[in-house]
Amino acid sequence: MFRILMFLATNIAVMALISLVFSLFGFQGLLAQNGVDLDLQALLVYSAVIGFSGSIISLLLSKFMAKRTMGVELINQARTDTERWLVQTVKLQAERANIGMPEVGIFDHPSPNAFATGWNKNNALVAVSTGLLQTMSKNEIEAVLAHEVSHVANGDMVTLTLIQGVVNTFVVFLSRVIGHVVDRVVFKVERGHGPAFWIVSIVAQIILGFFATMIVMWFSRYREFKADAGGAKLAGRNNMIAALQRLKQNQDAPPMPDEMRAFSISAGKVQKMFSSHPPLDERIKVLQQG
Repeated sequence: MFRILMFLATNIAVMALISLVFSLFGFQGLLAQNGVDLDLQALLVYSAVIGFSGSIISLLLSKFMAKRTMGVELINQARTDTERWLVQTVKLQAERANIGMPEVGIFDHPSPNAFATGWNKNNALVAVSTGLLQTMSKNEIEAVLAHEVSHVANGDMVTLTLIQGVVNTFVVFLSRVIGHVVDRVVFKVERGHGPAFWIVSIVAQIILGFFATMIVMWFSRYREFKADAGGAKLAGRNNMIAALQRLKQNQDAPPMPDEMRAFSISAGKVQKMFSSHPPLDERIKVLQQG
């Protein structure tokens, strides 16, 4: 889950920075065609530049940010039997999934968690927590790795980037339209933009961004079922079910810190509409029915 929230956080930060730069250099002038009417075509281009820049830069930084935030120690030279087994397992799964060998790493945390991220399916990162290695059997760990490899093979991060870019575009576009209407209709500004435009645009962007997050989270939940199916194909359906059942048993383990919790393979206790993962019971049920 962390790969999703880190992606969203970076995306928001980049969007805010680009918006500020555009404002400082006067590019907001593109929004007003004659001082009264809004140039919607120019606004759409402007919104797309900001929206897709944020999502694409977030994607490109995803692996670097994950390593730094989680303190991932890459297995460049396997030192233990466990490390050798991890690398070999990921290698075999990557070959079966027809992707390049991902980097493999371990991060120190008692919660049983794993994640995969990266802008390119042939240059990804798969990492597991120390807690996962300590609480799961090899068959269960293999299933978790297969789930993450499936995320990479399915190109979920790239697809998320495109969806986030489209969502960003409409958030920026609609927030500026709302700000413009309020500025003209309520405050009767006839030329240029008054303070109300900027204030209302910012507030509208925050509110619309809140609802946009629901769309992104829905997509993430949908892709989890696909990754579960891919994990079952690579590591066996029974192993995938057993891994999810083990995760459910360990939900009382110490929680991930806020900045790390998003990497979690489990859904957590947040409301379903804002969760990047479906409830474990639903995921187990779907696999059992499949």
